Amino acid sequence: MKLIKGTAVWCLMVGAGLLVTSFAFQAAPPAADGGAIFRRQCAMCHGADGKGFHALKTPNFTDPKWQSSKKDNALKEVIKNGRKGTAMPTFGGTLKDDQISAVISFVRSLNSAKKK
Repeated sequence: MKLIKGTAVWCLMVGAGLLVTSFAFQAAPPAADGGAIFRRQCAMCHGADGKGFHALKTPNFTDPKWQSSKKDNALKEVIKNGRKGTAMPTFGGTLKDDQISAVISFVRSLNSAKKK
């Protein structure tokens, strides 16, 4: 009887250890694709190339001066909460923080100064 109890306890401990290990080694969720999100959510107003539209008064994300004048935290704030008095909507309820960060990284990649 002692052997059966000992074996049962050992099996429970090993099973619990395997369960914990399986959670620890699960694959990380795929990284957000900032380019895909931009094309789906932003390109209609900012252009597929990020150059914006003069008629809509949207910024040219490829302009190095624009790029250097904006901090990532400010971009995150605008993406999350929109911009009053403009057509810029809020995406805080639609996009998660990692998705917003991916969009910002994509916008930063449009900087024409980095492409020279």
